[in-house]
Amino acid sequence: MFVLAIDTSNTTLSVALVENHQTLAEVMETTKNDHSKRLMPTIEALFKQINRTPKELDLIAVAQGPGSYTGVRIGVTVAKVLAWTLNKPLVGVSSLEILARNLKTEGYIIPLFDARRQTVFAGVYNGESSEVIVPDGHYELTDLLNNLSNSDKKMYFLGNDVVKYEALIKSVLGDRVVEIDDESLHVPHASTLANIALEKEAVENVHHFTPKYHRLPEAEMNWMLEQENKGK
Repeated sequence: MFVLAIDTSNTTLSVALVENHQTLAEVMETTKNDHSKRLMPTIEALFKQINRTPKELDLIAVAQGPGSYTGVRIGVTVAKVLAWTLNKPLVGVSSLEILARNLKTEGYIIPLFDARRQTVFAGVYNGESSEVIVPDGHYELTDLLNNLSNSDKKMYFLGNDVVKYEALIKSVLGDRVVEIDDESLHVPHASTLANIALEKEAVENVHHFTPKYHRLPEAEMNWMLEQENKGK
């Protein structure tokens, strides 16, 4: 299976071409609000690098959120257009699961993205089987940590945003938290996304495929609150 994998759900732009679990080419760039300009040129460059064409693809995989609203939309939109125009199957994978698969070890893996105001996008995964322990969602960080404090397992927090909450995490969970110094484990890899996608079913209808934000955009939430206040 020849797979194109795209992850633009956060600051890291990651694109990979993988065939039969072997990474043929991969690009990882830390950009800021530049995915819309960089994604298509990056995809084109990867195909040229290995002297292959998009028509040879068997599957397109994309990170479908949560994460940056703009970033997720860019990746999903490009993946949908490619899947439709090339008539290729499309698979969406949780952005948090992609990150969680960076590490395989005994204990809990907790991929985490900052969602502001002491909230996070997060999930809890079994470190050995990758089984979901706590579903991906939008959580108050203190609530999530308090729930985790009931477990005596070792815990590995992954993601570039972990450092923002490191003190709070350690204050609640103490020495159950294992520090991860390898920076490569804190960023998603499109090659990992490609391999996860092979385990999942393709979407039935490309046009109906949508991101999983796990919460409303802030502008939409503010509008709803305004409407609710007007009705009082």
